[in-house]
Amino acid sequence: LLNITGDSVARSCLVSPDVLPARVNQHVAIIRTDQAKLDSLFLRYFLINPTTQTLLLSWAGSGGTRNALTKSMIESLTVKAPPLPEQRRIAHILGTLDDKIELNRRMNETLEEMARAVFKDWFVDFGPVRAKMEGGEAYLPEEVWGLFPDRLVESELGLVPEGWGVRRLGDYANTARGRSYRSAELKDSDTALVTLKSMKRGGGYSSDGLKSYTGRYKSEQVIKPGEVVVSHTDVTQAAEVIGKAARVGMTIKYKTLVASLDMMIVRPGDCLNAPYLFHLLDSDEFHHHCLSYINGTTVLHLNKQAVPEFRFALPGKDVSTAFAAKVEPLHTLCDTNDVRSEHLAKVRDELLPVLISGEVEA
Repeated sequence: LLNITGDSVARSCLVSPDVLPARVNQHVAIIRTDQAKLDSLFLRYFLINPTTQTLLLSWAGSGGTRNALTKSMIESLTVKAPPLPEQRRIAHILGTLDDKIELNRRMNETLEEMARAVFKDWFVDFGPVRAKMEGGEAYLPEEVWGLFPDRLVESELGLVPEGWGVRRLGDYANTARGRSYRSAELKDSDTALVTLKSMKRGGGYSSDGLKSYTGRYKSEQVIKPGEVVVSHTDVTQAAEVIGKAARVGMTIKYKTLVASLDMMIVRPGDCLNAPYLFHLLDSDEFHHHCLSYINGTTVLHLNKQAVPEFRFALPGKDVSTAFAAKVEPLHTLCDTNDVRSEHLAKVRDELLPVLISGEVEA
């Protein structure tokens, strides 16, 4: 598939059988190769090769106000390809690296779901408390099991564990708005902005959205690995990004990460910790709360009071500490996988142009 219009013009991917059957819209072209002459995976790497990308982007920007590639442009593209066996060797080398990156991504999805499941059981469904009330068997270590009360009591949020008072998040967390920037400041640097494109649709962090930045910023706008950001802007009318949280991971590409104006950094106070805070902000309850603080039509904006006005059942500090001890190893493994994937991507990006050009034989 080749994107042929808009900001993502010239991006390409190979279709996974997992998504089929499927159709494309008017922004995407399907390219089918004669497999006896041209390996489709080799073609994909040829299309994303920097030299080809430069050519395609120049073609796309040569027309009207919107970037676009036409059918005739695509058909006129000359593909310099070695014999088919060599094409397949090149595709195999590059594909192996991409497969490992994809494996790391899927592993992280599993780890994140495991952490979410623990949070939901402890702090949304109150599973240990309900089990105690029903005389069920302990399913957590004794020292953790004993931290939970054995009663649920009425509150403004409904039933909550006894002793867990309903609190306002602004009294237990600190917030900092990100930096406004100019396009002239987006130049090569060892500092990068965490932007709206760093937020996956539906929540979660993507280092692909980082933008090199040379402008000024305040110390409070610097994001450390493991800190949490909440999106304050959205250009999707379905509100798939706004009010969503992301835990910013480690990166080998930049020394410093700075929040852009579209992001709010949320840091825990004395009674909370970063893992608990992230999962609290990652919860459906928090996102539903944020939906009532959205304004705007074409571009959605989140009121600055949305985060501090969120109300939640505050657990005892020993409970949230036990939760952090349980999920921090999962977060650490996610960070390790991300760094490994960055190294693999760097190797792939260095090999790709020299293999495609024939400068180095596969």
